[in-house]
Amino acid sequence: MSALMIATFTVKDPDKFAEYAAKAKPTWSSLGAEALYRGRPKKVLTGGETDHEVLVVFKFPSLEAIEEWYDSDAYEPLKPLRQEGADFRMTAYEILD
Repeated sequence: MSALMIATFTVKDPDKFAEYAAKAKPTWSSLGAEALYRGRPKKVLTGGETDHEVLVVFKFPSLEAIEEWYDSDAYEPLKPLRQEGADFRMTAYEILD
């Protein structure tokens, strides 16, 4: 069953974030994932203020594929670069039928 990975983040260092994004793309795309949406919040309709600048939605073949990607040898060395480049929150969701 397909799954979504939602990343919300605020960029701290644009150069490091750009480097991270370029290096990370091959790690998730090699597992059949695709970026479905990228955007910035424009208006809060209900609840409190957002705590991020950008939201990206990725579709993976399964929850297992998300876990495989996140724990992979290819992605592991990019985690410090991610932390230097932006404040991130990543959450995995199973798509319900």
